[in-house]
Amino acid sequence: MPTGSDSGGGGRGRMIIWIIAATLLALWAYTYFGMGPTGAQRISYTEFRTQVQNENVTAVTVQGDKVTGELSSAVETTREGESVEYQNFVTYIPSFGDEALMDMLEKRGVNVETQPESSFPWGLVIMGLLPVVLLFGLGYIFLRRMQAQGQGLFSVRQSKASLYDKDDESTTFDDVAGADSAKEELKEVITFLKSPERFERLGGTIPKGVLLVGPPGTGKTLLARAVAGEADVPFFSVSGSDFMEMFVGVGASRVRDMFDDAKEDAPAIIFIDELDSIGRQRGAGLGGGHDEREQTLNQMLSELDGFEENEGIVVMAATNRPDILDPALTRPGRFDRQITVPLPTMEARTEILRIHARNKPLADDVDLSRIAAGTPGFSGADLENLLNEAALLAGRYDHDAIERSDIEEARDKVMMGLERKGMVLDDEEKKLLAHHEAGHAIVAAVLEHADPIHKVTIVPRGQAMGVTQQMPEKDKYLYRREYILDRLAVIMGGRAAEELVYDTATSGAENDLKQVRKMARKMVLDWGMGERFKHIALGEDQGNVFLGEELAKGREYSDETARQVDDEVREISERAFQRAIDSLRENREAFENLADALVAKEQVPGEEVLGLVNGDTEDYEEVAVANGQPTDDAAEESPRTDGTAAGDGAATAAGDGAAGTTDETADETAEETAGETTEDAAPRPAEEDPDEKA
Repeated sequence: MPTGSDSGGGGRGRMIIWIIAATLLALWAYTYFGMGPTGAQRISYTEFRTQVQNENVTAVTVQGDKVTGELSSAVETTREGESVEYQNFVTYIPSFGDEALMDMLEKRGVNVETQPESSFPWGLVIMGLLPVVLLFGLGYIFLRRMQAQGQGLFSVRQSKASLYDKDDESTTFDDVAGADSAKEELKEVITFLKSPERFERLGGTIPKGVLLVGPPGTGKTLLARAVAGEADVPFFSVSGSDFMEMFVGVGASRVRDMFDDAKEDAPAIIFIDELDSIGRQRGAGLGGGHDEREQTLNQMLSELDGFEENEGIVVMAATNRPDILDPALTRPGRFDRQITVPLPTMEARTEILRIHARNKPLADDVDLSRIAAGTPGFSGADLENLLNEAALLAGRYDHDAIERSDIEEARDKVMMGLERKGMVLDDEEKKLLAHHEAGHAIVAAVLEHADPIHKVTIVPRGQAMGVTQQMPEKDKYLYRREYILDRLAVIMGGRAAEELVYDTATSGAENDLKQVRKMARKMVLDWGMGERFKHIALGEDQGNVFLGEELAKGREYSDETARQVDDEVREISERAFQRAIDSLRENREAFENLADALVAKEQVPGEEVLGLVNGDTEDYEEVAVANGQPTDDAAEESPRTDGTAAGDGAATAAGDGAAGTTDETADETAEETAGETTEDAAPRPAEEDPDEKA
C-alpha cells in the first residue's frame, strides 16, 4: 500500500507540472500570436489609411499604438502569394504618430473607442519565463526519478551503510559452526564494547580493526551477521563496491559520512564486505593507479588511524584476497587483527551439516558424520548447497525424506556436473573407457599409500567421461613423498591400461598427463623431492600483473639446471607409468573383471574393487564369460550405490601446494588433494583444452 501511495503522489505531481506548462504555453502563444478579435488580419498602416479614406471602416479601437477595427465590407488582398479575405483587422500607429488620423476618422463617421494601455508587459514576462519553467519542471521530474532509485542529487555523497536492527537480525554464533577460533576472537570484541572496563583496568585497548580472511564460502559474512545479532551496539554494514561511483570524490565523502554516523552512535561496529574492491594496493597496475579508488582508500586510512581518534568504533572487514591489500591498510593500528577462517575440518563439517539439516527430514540411512568424512575440502557454502541439491532430488523422486542415495547423487552433481544422459557410446568406446577407469582403480587398490577407493563409474558427467573416486581416511595437511608417488602412479593407471590392453593411447588421458606434469614439477621445483635436487626449492612465486609486478620473472637458475629439471620431471612421470603397468600386470585378472563389471553396471563401489583384488571373483564369472556384455542380473542392478560420500572432486593430489612448507601452502595442498577423483575427458580435437577438475 505505501508503494502504491507514493506512486500515485508522483503521478499527480507530474500531472500538475504538465498542466502548468500547458497553460503557460497557451498564454505565451496567445500573447505572441494574439491579434485582437478572432480572425483579425494584420495589415499595414498604409492599407488602414486607404480603407479609412475609402469609407470602408465602421469602427476602431485604440489601445496605445495598437489599432483594431472592423470593415464595412470584406476586402480581398494578397499575402505571401496567397489570396486572403478579411473584415476584421489589426495595425499599429507609427512611432512618430499621425496627427491627421483623428480628423480623418471623424470626417468619415468612424466610431472610435479607446482603451487604456496595459501597465505590465505580461507577454514579455511569459515569453521569458516559459523556457525557465519548462526546464525546472523537467529537472524536478528527473530528480524525483533519481530519488525513487535511491540516487538523489543531494544524497549521492551520503553513506550507503545499512544500520541493522538487532530484532531483525536473528543470526547468532550458535548458527556458525567450524570457526571456533574466529568466534572466540569476535566474542572478545563484543565483550569489550559491552564492558570496556574489564580490559581497560589492565591497560588494554579495543582493536580498531578486525580483518576476516579466508577462501570463498567459509562463512566470513555469516560471522559478521552473527556479530550483528549478538552485539548490543549499532551495526553498520556496507559493501566495498558501494563506495565507488561515477562522480569524483563520492567514495571519500561516503567514507566520511559513514564514520560520522558511527561516531554519533558510538560505541558501534562497521562491517565492510569485499574490502579488496577499495583496499587494493595503491599505485599498482599496468595502466597506473585508479585515482578515485585511491582517494577512497586514503580517506579510509585516515578514518581508521588518522589525526582524529575514533573512540568506540570497531571496523570489521572481509576479503578472500588479502595478498592484494595495501600494506598501510593491514598494519597494526588500523586492522590490528587478522582472523583466518579456513576450510572446515571433518568435525566442523559434521556440525555444519547438522545446522543446515535442521529443517530437512533425513532418512535413517543418512549418517552426517560419514558424509562429512567423505567431503574434505568442502566449504560451508558447498555443504549447504550439497544438502539443498539433495532435498531437490528427493522432491523430484517424491521421497518422504532425504535418502542417502539422494545425497550421493547430489554430491556427484555438485562435483562433476549433470549426467549426460543423451550421450551414447558404442561397444568399443565403452570397453576402452571401462579399461581406462579400471586401470586407475586397480592401481589405487593395490598401492600401499594410495587413498581407499570409493567408487568407479563410466557414466559421463560434465566434461568427464568417467571417474575414479578415492576417499581419504582423514583430513591431511602434510604429504609424504611415498604418498605423492603412489598418487602419480594412480593417475597414470588409465594410460597404462590403454597400452597394456589395446597397445595404443587415447585423448582421454589428457587431463591425467597434465596432472602428472604439474605435480612432478612441484616435486622437483618446490618440494625438494627430486633425486638430483634434494633440499632445495628452485621455484619462484609469480607476481600478480595487476599489482604492478613484472609480467614475466626470469628464473633464478641456469639453462643447464632447467634442462636437468625437465629430465627429472620426465623420469618421475616414466617411473609412475611403469609402476602402474607393473601393478596391472600383477593383478591382470582383477583388472579384466573390473572392466567387464563396469561395462555391465557402469558403476562399481570401492568395496567390490577391493574384493576383486583380494580374489573374490565369483560374482563376476558370468560377466567375464560374456566378454564384457551385461547379463540380465547385472543389468537390473541399480547404478546408484550405497557407498559413503566422496570427496570434493579435486582432480590431482598435491596439485598446487607445497607439503609442509608454510601454513598457507599446506592448507592449499590439503584443499587440492583431499577427496581425489581421476577424471577422463571426452576425446576432442587437439586445439581444445578440457577443463581440469580441481
